[in-house]
Amino acid sequence: MPRSHPPTLITLVRRTLVEECGPLKGRAVLAAVSGGGDSQAMLSVLARLAPTLGYRLSAHGVDHGLRSEAGGELDKAQALAEKLGVPFGRTRLAVARGGNLQARARTARYAALREVAAPDDALIATAHHADDRAETVLLRLLRGSGPRGLAVLAPRAHDVIRPLVRAGKRDVLLHLQRHCLDFAEDPSNQDVSFLRVRVRHEAMPQLLQLSPQIVRHLNALADALIGSKLPVLEELDGLQSEADLNRAQIHEVLRASRLGRSIAVRVAGGRDLRLKRPREIKS
Repeated sequence: MPRSHPPTLITLVRRTLVEECGPLKGRAVLAAVSGGGDSQAMLSVLARLAPTLGYRLSAHGVDHGLRSEAGGELDKAQALAEKLGVPFGRTRLAVARGGNLQARARTARYAALREVAAPDDALIATAHHADDRAETVLLRLLRGSGPRGLAVLAPRAHDVIRPLVRAGKRDVLLHLQRHCLDFAEDPSNQDVSFLRVRVRHEAMPQLLQLSPQIVRHLNALADALIGSKLPVLEELDGLQSEADLNRAQIHEVLRASRLGRSIAVRVAGGRDLRLKRPREIKS
């Protein structure tokens, strides 16, 4: 009997782009890169898939002006982009140190990326993966967020796509090793003064011991909460309440809508709900 192997990062990203981020044919995609492992892996895969999926790829890095090493890290991203034949640019900011630093840097980074993306109406691709998403759900829980606040890091949200979001950190590391990709390590990822770092290095290992599938469970929760807000669910014949559907059924309905397919799901009591007007979701 042939040995079964888990899907590669390339396979996972292709599926996510086609089923959850599109349509991409003819679109411009701007890969947000830093030189770190996640974004190097993303850039590598996006460059490989661009010819078959029909999007125009470029890459852009943002130096927040907070660390002297950041320029050298972006040099790694530039070197990979040039090797792959992907146009590359960079922006240097001056984010002041102080409270809420990560949030302010993130806001400034997205503003810079959107300015670059605007002339081509490009989608911005970020390198968030499933482990990042699970951590974000935990962070929101720790801060007292309700259901809306836990619906985080969708595969596509307006002008942002997240090609790696159905892949785990292990998938990313395997891709980096398999393709011998050079990448930088950001020392701030070890700084326990940031709550996210403590969640990553303290909370998540404990939760993984208690529930080895915790990353999958937290991602499924985010999916269900995102799905419950989408109007496509209102197009299901016979839907009395979003509570009729479990998270797997919500995922299948959304997937069918993106692909323009009809679907029927069976809920409690033996009722079949049918999607009335399959259509593409552009959220």
